[in-house]
Amino acid sequence: MRILVYPHAMEIGGSQLNAIELAGAVRDLGHEVVVAGEPGPLVERVLDAGIEHVPLDAGRRRPSPSTVRLLGRLAEERGFDVVHGYEWPPGVEAFYTARRRAGTAAVCTVMSMAVAPFLPPSLPLVVGTEQIRRDVLARRGRRPGSVHLIEPPVDVRANAPGHPTAAFRERFGLDKGPLDVVVVCRLVAELKLEGLLTAVDVVGDLAAGLPLRLVVVGDGPCRDQVEARAARANARAGRRTVVLTGQLDDPRPAYAAATIALGMGGSALRALAFGRPLIVQGERGYFEPLTPGTAPTFLAQGWYGVGGGGAERLAEILRDLAADEVRRKELGEYGRRLVTERFSLERAARVQEAVYREALSAPGRARRDAAATAARVAGYKIARKARKLRGPVARDDFNAVARGETR
Repeated sequence: MRILVYPHAMEIGGSQLNAIELAGAVRDLGHEVVVAGEPGPLVERVLDAGIEHVPLDAGRRRPSPSTVRLLGRLAEERGFDVVHGYEWPPGVEAFYTARRRAGTAAVCTVMSMAVAPFLPPSLPLVVGTEQIRRDVLARRGRRPGSVHLIEPPVDVRANAPGHPTAAFRERFGLDKGPLDVVVVCRLVAELKLEGLLTAVDVVGDLAAGLPLRLVVVGDGPCRDQVEARAARANARAGRRTVVLTGQLDDPRPAYAAATIALGMGGSALRALAFGRPLIVQGERGYFEPLTPGTAPTFLAQGWYGVGGGGAERLAEILRDLAADEVRRKELGEYGRRLVTERFSLERAARVQEAVYREALSAPGRARRDAAATAARVAGYKIARKARKLRGPVARDDFNAVARGETR
């Protein structure tokens, strides 16, 4: 098969990393794969993987007819069998691109916490959690297209215990001694900021009695807020108990340097690959460790949650883990086994290949999908602009806490 993969962005982030890593793994199964996307840090990752990158205009509207025309010309010239968009704007554009060429199928992967209700009903979907898959299937009467589950995959060979950390520690002045709680994430308001600020406060407070240090790896529009809170935590502790590294194109040394990992989604799974005990972060005070007892919950709902004990719960977990090296080792080994057995990149690539083949063999899309989708997307855009006039809006509606409002 000839496959065009279209991530929603080329900045560091879970969905787009999944797109690129899966593209490479599917290519290794014997298929021709090309990645389309705007300029960004992940372009180098694409090229290093030996995959061709087709540039897109970073200033384009999303979704837009001009992008559909560009992708359509590519599909025609290169004979692409599948156009695979990640998240809803590329998914919509992939759908219209496939309509332009007989024999080309569209697929959309959604790694957000909710699926946009205006995606074409006949468009084959891939989602990242069993809970979201069940939610979409519950609307089966309105969605004839197939819905597949591919949990965020991890390259368990490239991400593994023993990765070098010395240069990373030296670069950021991370002397050995403190127990490093490492979180790798984008510093954005949706999903991340609330829990991250709680972690800064908790580690700052615990640092008086425990040798803890929080290492925050990532960048984004909320960096100033995180830096300000970190400065206050460090002042209270009287030492560098919170360290911000900024974005790392290769965060593996940070994961490997962790004593305890904190995270959600794909970042949480990558941390597990390094054999580190994991605290799953969510929203509205959600913090829970991965254990054999909590694993079924995460396998069903994803590596995320809503509602919990907040700062008190996080402090309790950190105290327990800091005091018990044997427990940390046991949980780290358990997490490594889990991610290797269930979330390996090779396994995900085989499932993805099957999704493509099914999409190519599926009956033609209902013509009414095209007109109805255009109307629904336009309605969503108009409503979003109206909300902007009344005040700030979430950068990504479908990663907002109030998921029920976006379905």
